[in-house]
Amino acid sequence: MTDDQAQAGTAEGQGPVRIDEELARHLENKRKELFEEFEIRDSFPAAVVREAEARTTDTDGEIQEEIEKDYRTDCRDLTACTIDPADAQDFDDAISIEKEDGYYHLWVHIADVTHYVQPGDEMWDEALKRGNTVYLPGYTMHMLPPVLAETVCSLVPNEDRLAHTVEMKIDEETLSNESIDIYKSVIHSDERLTYTQAENRLDDEDAPLHDELTLVHELADQLHEQRKEDGSLVLNPRRDRAHTIIEECMLKANKAVTHELQWVRSLEAMFRVHPQPTPQEWDEALQEIQDLDGVSIPGDAWDDPRKAVNATLENAPGRQLNKIQWAVMKVMPRAKYMSDPFGGHHALNFEVYGHFTSPIRRLSDLVNHWIIYQDESPEGVSLPDLCDHASDRQKAAETCERIYKNFLQEVGLDPHAVNNRGLEVVEEPDDDDELDRRAGDVSPEALD
Repeated sequence: MTDDQAQAGTAEGQGPVRIDEELARHLENKRKELFEEFEIRDSFPAAVVREAEARTTDTDGEIQEEIEKDYRTDCRDLTACTIDPADAQDFDDAISIEKEDGYYHLWVHIADVTHYVQPGDEMWDEALKRGNTVYLPGYTMHMLPPVLAETVCSLVPNEDRLAHTVEMKIDEETLSNESIDIYKSVIHSDERLTYTQAENRLDDEDAPLHDELTLVHELADQLHEQRKEDGSLVLNPRRDRAHTIIEECMLKANKAVTHELQWVRSLEAMFRVHPQPTPQEWDEALQEIQDLDGVSIPGDAWDDPRKAVNATLENAPGRQLNKIQWAVMKVMPRAKYMSDPFGGHHALNFEVYGHFTSPIRRLSDLVNHWIIYQDESPEGVSLPDLCDHASDRQKAAETCERIYKNFLQEVGLDPHAVNNRGLEVVEEPDDDDELDRRAGDVSPEALD
């Protein structure tokens, strides 16, 4: 989860950020400029839209048919929920949990996008070109047509939805997977929770889903601590419980699927590889951290830079957290997609890793869904080329987002507030005090 997602929900209940027509035009012009510079596709071709609409004419009947013909496992009796930022438009993943006989039973349900979007389709070709959904504060360019991304694929509450479920039986003591099953399913999400709502439910013993959230946090907290002990880099040690739940459950599911792809089936796929900094780069980062006022790296942690950073962040003054994180990020190579997992994921300290839990918004996950289902790569696709393309599109999206956020700050808007609350254009305000502009609406977090 990103820092933006961590901020989401803080403005729940507030109205949209208000701007005048002139500023709205400036924002639109800036977006167009960035879309052209980074070759980001804003609107969908008519053929793609027509295909998406035709593909979603009788989804309820289609789901019922899938159940009646036993094409899928019926998971609708499982209690399930989604946890996302307050401003989320699409819901990729839902979780279910039970505990029995010394095991946690965790289900991570992922939207089954490949049921609707398949190789040869106009929608598939468009998704390949886009590579990912681009999220700007107050503006989203979906990888898939909105009729799919925000409705039939999205795991909305109180509706039957097609899913790809990763079912894991996890040993209570070792936290290792006793079994992994990956299968097509039908689920019925009971609730769509924001991070703030999930936090509140954890505090309220009488609230719906309190027991389920408490149990999944019990598991997630242990997984988080185990990752740190194993040497996984944790740059945000003070993350709340709701974010810990989603982060650890998604990591566990992604890792389970990647294990299946690499070690069980020996398939080429879109793996996530993160190279490590050189020893000299790590030394420079650690020395920069050690020189910060009020910061000290524990003497027994220097042998493993990731553990050294984790231990330092645990006890560092709050005012120094951003500087410690930045010292690390400066020396970190960019993670990339590769068709083989050689090199592993350095930051996570995983030997093999890949993405599976966000097929609505990431091409890598969409392709891996197809591979795990069909047991082979999409026909006519060069996975090494596709990995390079997906890596390039991700870099372009991140750069575009960073520049746009900086622009919002320059014109006096708080990117976090815009992201969480949306924008409202006020045609003829009585005076400037009615508008959320200039320094008054800029939070300290936006200036980090």
